Amino acid sequence: MDWFQALVLALIQGLTEFLPISSSAHLILPSQVLGWPDQGLAFDVAVHLGTLMAVMAYYRRDLVAMIGGAGQAVTQRTMSEDWKLGLLVVLATIPAVLFGFLGDDWIERELRSALVIAVTTLVFGALLWAADAFGKRQFSLVRLGIVGAIFIGLAQALALIPGTSRSGITITAALALGYQREDAARFSFLLSIPVILGAGLLKTKDLIEQQLAVDWGLMALGAVVSAITAYLTIVFFIRLLERIGMLPFVVYRLILGIALLAWLA
Repeated sequence: MDWFQALVLALIQGLTEFLPISSSAHLILPSQVLGWPDQGLAFDVAVHLGTLMAVMAYYRRDLVAMIGGAGQAVTQRTMSEDWKLGLLVVLATIPAVLFGFLGDDWIERELRSALVIAVTTLVFGALLWAADAFGKRQFSLVRLGIVGAIFIGLAQALALIPGTSRSGITITAALALGYQREDAARFSFLLSIPVILGAGLLKTKDLIEQQLAVDWGLMALGAVVSAITAYLTIVFFIRLLERIGMLPFVVYRLILGIALLAWLA
């Protein structure tokens, strides 16, 4: 992988990680369609670190409030809204961890293809449109409880399938439950933190065990570019969400899915 390819892939990761269009699909497609070499494990670690830094920076106040709520729960034995939200994030993460542990190898071996990406891009794009068009969009996260968190967490587990989009499917689930767009996106992005962190730690462990050669320059480029791009993407997505809704992303997914099917035909 050369520097230009690394720059493009880092930009793709930063742009697509938090938009409901599937970052995994867009990172797979350059090798499938353009014949680019696989970016490799080390670069995966770098760009995931970048996007993790971005989302933690954007939601730093939420994270600090959750930690403060945890301390308050221990010292005063009270359940604040911030600590409740933190617990729900942890609860909603469990299904993805379980499904990933049980099926990640099979998914990596059997479902990492352009055809699967095309189908999931279309199907989950349609579901996103339906949830946005027909969801009540009247609830805030204060209303979220255990059942809702588990439902969103189970939806997140589907994102292990390439082309689904982790942010897309969790936002879809939250919208279907009647939550406002910004609250759906907020819970989705908070939910990404333990998932990206866990995936990054596992990939780092594999990298250490395999003793692969690391191009530290490409790693640094990937981390910095993906971090900056992801942060700006979150900022503009949240600011424009109520105005533009999900339709532009649905249309993009439909165009991409149809184009892939045409290319495969």
